[in-house]
Order: sequence, then structure tokens, then C-alpha cells
Amino acid sequence: MRRSTVIAIAAALSATVVVSGCGSSGKDDNSAKKQAAPQADGQNINARPVADLKQGGSLRFGIDQWITQYNINQVDGQQGDAQDLIMAVMPDLFDPDAKGVQRLNPSYLVSAKVVSTSPQVVEYQLNPKAKWSDGTPLSWKDFEAQWKALNGSNPAYEAVDTSGYDQVSKVEQGADEHGVKVTFAKAYADWQRLFDPLYPAAYIDTPEKFNKGWSQKAAATAGAFKVGTYDKTAQTVTLVPDPAWWGPKPKLDTIVYRVLDSAAKTEAYLNKEVDEAPALLPEDYKRLAKDPTTDIRRGARWDEVHITLNGGHGPLQDVKVRNAVQAAVDRKGINASFAKDLSFQLAPLNNHFFMPNQAGYQDNSSEFDTYDPAKANKLLDEAGWKSPGEGRTRTKDGKELSLDYTLSAGGTSAQTDQAELVQQQLAAVGVKVNIKKVPANDYFPKFVNTGNFDLVSFRNVDAVYQTMLTPTFRQPQGKNLFQNFGSVGSPEIDALLTKAGETTDKAESIKLYNEADQQIWKLGHSIELYQRPEIDAVRKGLANFGAFGLGATDYTKVGWVK
Repeated sequence: MRRSTVIAIAAALSATVVVSGCGSSGKDDNSAKKQAAPQADGQNINARPVADLKQGGSLRFGIDQWITQYNINQVDGQQGDAQDLIMAVMPDLFDPDAKGVQRLNPSYLVSAKVVSTSPQVVEYQLNPKAKWSDGTPLSWKDFEAQWKALNGSNPAYEAVDTSGYDQVSKVEQGADEHGVKVTFAKAYADWQRLFDPLYPAAYIDTPEKFNKGWSQKAAATAGAFKVGTYDKTAQTVTLVPDPAWWGPKPKLDTIVYRVLDSAAKTEAYLNKEVDEAPALLPEDYKRLAKDPTTDIRRGARWDEVHITLNGGHGPLQDVKVRNAVQAAVDRKGINASFAKDLSFQLAPLNNHFFMPNQAGYQDNSSEFDTYDPAKANKLLDEAGWKSPGEGRTRTKDGKELSLDYTLSAGGTSAQTDQAELVQQQLAAVGVKVNIKKVPANDYFPKFVNTGNFDLVSFRNVDAVYQTMLTPTFRQPQGKNLFQNFGSVGSPEIDALLTKAGETTDKAESIKLYNEADQQIWKLGHSIELYQRPEIDAVRKGLANFGAFGLGATDYTKVGWVK
């Protein structure tokens, strides 16, 4: 399922992507020859003309946790399910195609283009039919309010990411009431990333509205669908077509988001309670592929799993301890333990910004990222953590070297397996790891987002613009961690990311991101594991939905074949 986010629960020990393919024959093909990695445009969504679809029906799928924040630009709004829902009900100005190329959405934009490069000026012409659910037309005022909330000038706005917006010098009305003119103080290559999705000025123009006005609900919408019901008791959110929608009429009657533990999704799918389920894990794949009502759809998504090291508190504040953890974790071993039952090739991921099937990918891993327990022991000795003997936990100033590895209780068995492997590997060098399971609905808001962990694993996904990852690696400001939940960064990395975001030369931009990545590895920000395969079980007959790869979901085209 396509999610326009950069954070999701790490549902499995992950791997490289697999080839785009057709529906499953229903046979168990785990013993088949391993498939190679796909091209960047790998996608399988059962593409059909809208004329082939019937009017009506429901799309039902499981989500990881109850959505508590519907402002995805606020620090608590970056969970993946919130992002997917928001993109179905809010102005989605640009959508990537299967190759990740951005296309403007004619339901909201007549045009959008750079009209000057010195300074950089972008002019948007809004669709005059586009209106918010309160009847107010979309306008330049919405762009201005979003810029003011997200440019970092007022820290009372709890913005998850100010990059790009902080390079805008002015937002004003364009040639007419439907025009918008955005002037940049410094060039910004990824300008199409900004204002997408767009939020209404009347509901974000104060810090109070921005931070709290979207808690537990969407304050206003402007999409083909709107929120019909929020049922916290049943843990479901239901979208229905908005009768005021001016664009192509959607085919579905409802889209239902239901909170399900990862372990329950396969059973719910086989019981016909949901219409999509992840088919990544071998035990799930075997059952789902045999179901006669199922297609297995595969794509090449930007999707990685990593382990974040928290340098904001505790023993991991010391870079030598972080580097020791890197050297003690056997990434290839974790890979091999998961790969043995899969029908596709796996490879380690050695870059934080680019996937192996992307232009710009290179191995930037440091000297600490090859499995080397002897090096880990040496680093821990140098950091003052003394070993009382083989198999025993190191100590310093009377304290044990102990780390909490925090997991969501709604995660999969593979997620637990990953934590247990790390626990064993670190124990071998005298680091005690406590596996701490927390309620699924608390995992992000109370633990990940607040930096309340030592080790944690989640996914960064759909970062088709490298600037989307700036908040993941920039230094926190006060209590605002942005998305750098482990608080590991440096002025040098910030400068490289800023420079990369300002250059319009793609080759130079790639060079700068790779230079920043080399520093990120050396600092022990996080341990990259694998590019996660996009393998979904989707109900046969569901069209224009499934493994989107680098592309986006158009919910006006999703439906059931006649």
C-alpha cells in the first residue's frame, strides 16, 4: 500500500526489493529461483481504465495504530497511516508516477512552474473550482499560512520539517485571485515538495491551531473523499465520497482504515475482513499466496529498515559506544537469517539517502559497519566500559552497560527476532540489551517521537525527494527533534544538507548527499539494514491498487472490476 510518509513501523527484517510481477498462481513458490532486484519503475497495481470499474464497494485495510494527529507537518503527525489518509482527503498538488517523476494534479493546479531563477520564483495557478470543506476557495493565503508555520521563524509551531520553507522569502497573490507567487531567497531544487499536501489557512494560522487543532480529527478537507466517521471504540476511520468534490467522481463508496496488530493482518485478510495485507514474511506469504481470491503484487518502493541509536541520553551519547554497537551488529547475519525462506535476493543497504535501484546509490558505510567484535571490544575499552569477563556485562563507575531496545507490541514475530539477534550480538561484547515492548498506539507518540529509547527500529519510506530526509539527520533545536529521534548530528552534516537542497545541479546534489551520508555513518546515527520488499496480497478484482513502487495512489481510480 502506498504511504506518503517517511516513518512507519518496521514490520519485518527487511530486504531489497523484488521484480514487479503478475498475480500469484496460488502455488507456494518459495522454492523457486530467487528473483533479482527490479528497475526503479517496478509496479503492479492491476491497472485498468475507470470505465472497467463498477460504481460502489469498499476498500478495507489494516493500519498499525490509532491516528492521533492529522496535521502531518506537526511533530506527532509523521506516522504512515495518517499520511496515507491525509493524501486521500487533502489537496495533493503533485503525484509521482511509476518512475518517481512528479506530475501536477489537475484537480488542484492548472499550472505550476519556475518563472525566474535569480531569484527563484515559482508561480502556481489554482483550479478555480477547488474549495475547502467549509466552502472557502483554495488561495494564496493557504500557501502563506503554511509557509509561516513551517519556515522555522516561530518555534511555537511544532514543525516536523522546516527545510525548503526556510528558503522562501515571500508568498503573495499571483496574477489573479487563483494565482500564487512564491519567491525564494535561495534556490531550492525540490520546490514541488512544498505545500504538498496543502492545509487551509483558517485552521493552521496560529500555533494553537497548528499543534492541536488536528488532534484526533481532520479539521477540514478538500478531496474526493472526506472523513465519514471516527470510531475509536472499533478502532476504525471511514472515508466517504465528498458530494462537493469537483473532480473525477470516485468509484468506491467507502475506504475503511482499521487498527490491526501486524500479526493479525494475515488472518483478517483470509477471513475477508480486509482487502490488502503484507505478504513479506515467509509464513504470511505461504498462506496468502495459496488463497484463490488473492493476487500477490510486487513493486520497487523507496523503503528501508534501520536501527536508530539514541545519542541524546545514556551510554550512546558517546560516539565510541555508538561505533562499538555498529561494529558488534552483524548486518549480514541478520540478512541471512531472514533471507533463507524468501523467493527473492537480499542485499545489505549501505546508504541512508538512495536505494540500490536509484541513481546516486553508493556504499558509504564506515569502518565501523563491518561486523568486527574485536573492534567493538576495543572501542568499549577505550570508552571506559570495563569487562568483568567473557559473557558478563561491562561496567563503568558502578553502572552496567545496559540498553533498551523498544518494540511495538503490535509488531511482527520477525521484528522480535531482529531485536533478539541484536541482543545476542551485543551481549557477546558485554552490552546488555533489554527488549521492551510497548503498546502499539504509544510506540510513536510516547517513545519514538520523544526520543524515549536507546535502540529502536522503524522504516523511512517514500523519500523520493532526498530533501524529505533532512529532518531525519539535522541537529535538533531544543525540544524539537524534527525526525532525528536519536539526536545524532553535526554542523557539518547540516551544512551539507542545506547546500544539497539549494543546488539545482542533480549530479552535484547527489555528490553532496553522499558526502553527508559518509559523515552520518561515522557518527553512528543509525544502522542501515535493508531495502524492504514491496510484496502485497491484494484481493482479486481490485484495480489500480497494490504495489505502487515509486508511484502514488489515485483514490478516484481505485475500485472493483465489473
